[in-house]
Amino acid sequence: MKHINVIEKQSGKAFELKKGERLTVIDPNGEQVSDMVIFNQHDLKEKLSSGKSLDFEESILLTKGNFLWSNRSNKMVEILEDTNGRNDFLLAPCSQETFEIMYNYEGDHPSCQDNLSKSLVPFGVDPDDIPTAFNIFMNVQFSENGKLRVLPPTSKAGDYVTFEAKMDLLICLTACSAEDSNGGSFKPIHFKIIPRE
Repeated sequence: MKHINVIEKQSGKAFELKKGERLTVIDPNGEQVSDMVIFNQHDLKEKLSSGKSLDFEESILLTKGNFLWSNRSNKMVEILEDTNGRNDFLLAPCSQETFEIMYNYEGDHPSCQDNLSKSLVPFGVDPDDIPTAFNIFMNVQFSENGKLRVLPPTSKAGDYVTFEAKMDLLICLTACSAEDSNGGSFKPIHFKIIPRE
């Protein structure tokens, strides 16, 4: 078994993934979202694009067989496996402002935006350059009139998504800090990197 890396609850981790390597993101306990952002390792101005990905894949529900695209219209990763099948690419990473504006929360609250920022600053990524994340395992539903609802993830313990890098990448993952996204509790996220065959 490949080495399992642990992202503790309400935290994040950044790392490099080379072209041809595979990344498997695992929900070890079930009902836990992981926000993922991606950059071209050699040019950080090229980064994950929700708009391009939804446009080119012609779907707002991306899963096995889909690609995630960059702001320069290049394929960044391919989704090879997805045992849960429900991910979100509409909503931004939760932030301090998320809890203040949407939930009337007072005081500091851990957030994906903060955890992404802290993890990526050592790699030279400015917090203002963090794109909309691909929210692995996140269950966002929408009505006919476009109203969005965030429901508990449908992921069960051990569900996973495997991505293959199409270029040398810098990736950051979180164990999401928003109560609504994770069914009201916070749990870790696991990941492993599989060398190029």
